[in-house]
Amino acid sequence: MTWDPDRYLRFADHRTRPGIELLEPIPDIDARCIVDLGCGIGGLTSLLQLRWQEASVVGVDSSVEMIERARTDHPHLRWPIGDIETWDPRQPVDLIYANAALHWLDDHAEVFPRLRSFLTGGGVLAVQMPDNWKAATHRIPAEVLNGPEWPDDVRSELPTDRLAAPEDYIEWLQPALIEALRTAYFHQLTGDDPVWTWVTGSVLQPVLAELAPTDQDRFSEECRQRDREAYPRAVDGTVTLPFSRLFIVARAT
Repeated sequence: MTWDPDRYLRFADHRTRPGIELLEPIPDIDARCIVDLGCGIGGLTSLLQLRWQEASVVGVDSSVEMIERARTDHPHLRWPIGDIETWDPRQPVDLIYANAALHWLDDHAEVFPRLRSFLTGGGVLAVQMPDNWKAATHRIPAEVLNGPEWPDDVRSELPTDRLAAPEDYIEWLQPALIEALRTAYFHQLTGDDPVWTWVTGSVLQPVLAELAPTDQDRFSEECRQRDREAYPRAVDGTVTLPFSRLFIVARAT
């Protein structure tokens, strides 16, 4: 899947705020080895280095485009290209930080215990995941592509809800759970069709990659029209996008 760093950064302040807030419940551990899984362009990875200045901090992402941007913007850090699903650090890690990344993976009942098994004694796993799957941002593209005129392989690229119930994460990560929190942000967006810009910078990337240019235009127009109805513009010109996210922080067993 090809990512567009510039499009993703269109609402950089809104997208990075949850990642910054994910740092807060992480204890002040003596971290020597830190890995940012799904690091994107590396802005949050650099904050990890700023907090733990003596640590070796590595940012891992499967997107060549994102990693190239991270290497340009933060050349003092290491940026290997890798798939979170098969990632293995080969040696214990003091902090695994995954902001808006693990929701792309299946089988969280296996993923979360596996990641925690990579931690040193007293190490920390810190995760934030979008939890907005029933919202119009996801429902509208699915409804548009529901017609027979759209190829099946395109519909198969629609994002799916892979998250478990919060109670499940709590059970999997006992007895050393630090934080389990679901919170809703109400992002005030500006610009033309900002909701469409938001979703095409992230969850709809796989769909767009499967569409021919003419189909992209048709898909875009139908979704934009419905987005405007679902997310009306306020008198001050802004569009409010409610967005729920799940935070999970746990120590090693």
